[in-house]
Amino acid sequence: MTEETKAAGAVTPPDHLSINPMSPHFDGDLLSRGVGIRFKGEIRTTVEEYCISEGWIKVQAGKARDRKGNPLLIKLSGPVEAWFEDLGDDAPVAKA
Repeated sequence: MTEETKAAGAVTPPDHLSINPMSPHFDGDLLSRGVGIRFKGEIRTTVEEYCISEGWIKVQAGKARDRKGNPLLIKLSGPVEAWFEDLGDDAPVAKA
């Protein structure tokens, strides 16, 4: 992540973010602000991880679990847009 996205007043979310604390792309401070995701024109609330530049999101595959008890994730490809929900309805949107 760049210093710009690490700042508390960052305007747009980073290019790659995950809600899994074990991931190198996890950032609890940014997640606490609330990140909205629009995938293929539809607002999604079940996104586990996303990458704007590569155009994909990861979501849970039902109730299936791996051998360590983590949910199985599937990768969906398409246009991804992200914004911080704490900035209101006029928040700047990060997109590719």
